[in-house]
Amino acid sequence: MTAIKHTLNRDVFLPNDERLIGFVHVTKVGRKKKTSFLCAALSTETPVQARVYQVKKADKTEAYKKKVTWLLRELKVVDGKSSSKETAEFDLHFEKVYKWVASSVHDKETFISCLWKLSQRYLIQKPDFLNVPRHLLEEVSRPTGSVQTTQQEDDIVTMEDDYQALTSKEETDLDQLMSECKIAISNAELFAEQLSKQLSVLDGANIHSIMGSEDQVLNLMRLLDDGIRSAETIEDKLDFYDSILQNVKDQMEVMKEKDALINTRNKNHQLLLEELDNLVKQLDIDTRHLKALTDGDLSTPGGICECTTAAHILQRCLNADIHPALNQMAAVEEQQRKFTRFSDKFGKRLAYHLNNLFIQQGNVLGETLSRQVPEFKLPPHHSAHRDLTPYADLMLWLKNSDFDCFTQLSKVYTQNLSKLYNKEIQDFLEMAKQKLGTKPDKNKLGVGLSAQARALSGSSSSLNRKMSGSVQSLNSDSISMHGSSHDLAMRHLFDQIIDKILSELEPVCLAEQDFCVRFFHLAGDTSVNKEAKQEEESDDVWKPLQPAAPEVVEFYEENLGGGLKIQRRRTKSKLRHMNEEVRRMMGELFPNLESELEAFVSYADRLDGLNGRNSEYERYWQQDNNINSMYMLVRMSQHVNNAQDTGSFLSLMFASCLVKIKRNFDKFIANQIKAIQDFKVSKKSRCGIIAFVHNFEEFANQAESIFKGSDRHTHLDKSYKALVVVIYEQIVRVASESQKTPKDVVMMENFHHMYSTLSTLKIPCLESDRKEAKQIYQDNLNSYTLNLLGRPLEKLHVFFEGVQNRVATGVKPEEVGFQLAFSKQELRKVIKEYPVKEVKKGLDGIYKKTLKDLCEEENLLQVVWFSMQDEFIKQIKHYEDLINQCYPDSGITLEFKVDDVLSFFSEIAQNH
Repeated sequence: MTAIKHTLNRDVFLPNDERLIGFVHVTKVGRKKKTSFLCAALSTETPVQARVYQVKKADKTEAYKKKVTWLLRELKVVDGKSSSKETAEFDLHFEKVYKWVASSVHDKETFISCLWKLSQRYLIQKPDFLNVPRHLLEEVSRPTGSVQTTQQEDDIVTMEDDYQALTSKEETDLDQLMSECKIAISNAELFAEQLSKQLSVLDGANIHSIMGSEDQVLNLMRLLDDGIRSAETIEDKLDFYDSILQNVKDQMEVMKEKDALINTRNKNHQLLLEELDNLVKQLDIDTRHLKALTDGDLSTPGGICECTTAAHILQRCLNADIHPALNQMAAVEEQQRKFTRFSDKFGKRLAYHLNNLFIQQGNVLGETLSRQVPEFKLPPHHSAHRDLTPYADLMLWLKNSDFDCFTQLSKVYTQNLSKLYNKEIQDFLEMAKQKLGTKPDKNKLGVGLSAQARALSGSSSSLNRKMSGSVQSLNSDSISMHGSSHDLAMRHLFDQIIDKILSELEPVCLAEQDFCVRFFHLAGDTSVNKEAKQEEESDDVWKPLQPAAPEVVEFYEENLGGGLKIQRRRTKSKLRHMNEEVRRMMGELFPNLESELEAFVSYADRLDGLNGRNSEYERYWQQDNNINSMYMLVRMSQHVNNAQDTGSFLSLMFASCLVKIKRNFDKFIANQIKAIQDFKVSKKSRCGIIAFVHNFEEFANQAESIFKGSDRHTHLDKSYKALVVVIYEQIVRVASESQKTPKDVVMMENFHHMYSTLSTLKIPCLESDRKEAKQIYQDNLNSYTLNLLGRPLEKLHVFFEGVQNRVATGVKPEEVGFQLAFSKQELRKVIKEYPVKEVKKGLDGIYKKTLKDLCEEENLLQVVWFSMQDEFIKQIKHYEDLINQCYPDSGITLEFKVDDVLSFFSEIAQNH
């Protein structure tokens, strides 16, 4: 162990200015093969640092290297595991717990003792030593009489034997002293005695020197006493001057207080004067304004302007910001009572005038409407709004001063105008029903219908230009595809009329809403003087409200039911409250608008049902048919999207109707599905293309033309998916129940028709269904070809099937001919039974059967015939391969060739 310690100290620690104090050979718990050394070392430089190292031998170079380093002050706990039992295990707690096993118990105890001594000597905060025998934790300093010391103690003590070197001057003096006293080397006692004598001489000289300076000390004391007396004199003078200055200070403070009181009094007088002046200005109204409030003319623009100015001044006086103490003044109370009387009188006069004006407006507009020639449009109320506009500021004054009176006036306005609007909307929708009840001229589909559409558009052309996508009008090329000329004319007319209705309702509702917001100040306390002046100069009185500042708007998705969702704006609570007031007032003005629209929607549904077709199934297909509902769904969706950006009332009203229309459309699709599921198969006639397959093509063409460019196409896609799934299921059912037509033919023809329809329409959501239809069509074509072709050469097929079975059992192909049942003679006998005429006759019978099974409408005869030709030729080639394989060099061949078969198929097809 001494050699290892010497090697570690030389190779690892001395090069780093360190000295090894103690070490122990250890392994980690559970890893006996990986050994290392725990070493305790001290640095040779000051201050001394104690460290603990884990040293391992390198694998390749056999040199020792430090792996882990810890400062001794980082050691928290030394756990010896047991103080009574001898064990080589111990734990060191640094930043984590390290578990070690020493090579022997003695080495472990020696290393723990070394750690104890180092910590006692060099650490202030010492680690805890747990489960360690007491004799290892002995004191570092031993008694003076103890002679024996361990090597570790010697090492530690050596590090502390520090000494202070002599300076050069001290060395010079020491050399001089030694040179003068040469006897110090030979006789130390004589040298010490001599030094004692010299020291005594020096002490006596020092005492004589002190006694000689006594007179000077006395003189110094006298001078100090004189200085103290002078300082006391000066201090007395300073006290006298300080008392004089204190009197001056007191007098100045009194003068300062008097000056502050004078300034405060002057300032209070000035403030009082200003407050009284401000009070007088706030509570003073010119006599001409008071005269305008009592006698002003509310029927002329000039009088209205004077009354508005006077009312605002009166309102400002009533709402003046006056101190509560000033309100208790008798003059102020009297003036306030006077203003209140003026305000009450003018409020009653204004309310009476506006009440009569609202009633008069409703009666005049009603009489004007009754005298006008009926026209398919809603009459505008611009003139009524223009007449009421000058009173907007007075309504704001009335709202702030007498809210009850303002509320009563609002009710009078809504009661009178609601009757008028109900009459106008009822007449307008009744006229629309009458136009839908007339039959358009079939000869004018191209020109007349377009002219009628332009007439219906009317004033709504500007609104239509704002639509995001529109329903495409049906042209003459699509007439034959989508239905009769009468049906197309009615649908086109309905599309124009429903768009006309919505386009007429929008400007009327929005104009009335804008007027109510401005006139009744539903958007807040804003003045409309400037806006009114600008509007008087323009033709259009009411324009969309312009926000004072851009508003940060969030959007949320509202579920309307029935699968309908709309993006709406999420605004602040104040704006939401304003929207509630607007909706309430608009609901009172148009109480029956939603019910009238829903009644028109129901009428359109019934009208669409009356325009159904004649056949029994088609009437069922058209039961509750809502082709019109698709037009209404698209148009209403467009107007809902437009209305939600300009007004909440119109948006909610349109959205409610849109939900009803969507439900009607869903009901229509459900009825279509029910009609398909209840379809009955005819037992007397052949199946051909099933009626609901035909009708799906027509429905899809109509729907695509209606929904083109619409954002509601997703609803149509869901309906497509539901219909196609049911159609595919019912085609299989009908094919199974058909008695006159083979199942494969029904499946092949109808899925081919669906594949052609979906390929023409190119609907993205039905792409997988289109591929499925194609696959089913191909599968049933192959199945029908194999079943119908069957075994036209029955005996020949049975013979070669037996040959294949023999080869499959392990018989060599060239040995098959030696078996009696499959000899060459038997093969020739079977071949002779199928001459050319017999083969041609069999193929002709198959063609006739195919012609009888297939319908002419789908035109699949040639496709099926070519498929049979390919399958038959494949069988012939298979037979020839078996002859060449099993009967080589026999010269046996079939009596017909592949070219003969091709000519048979071609000739049969041309003859029929």
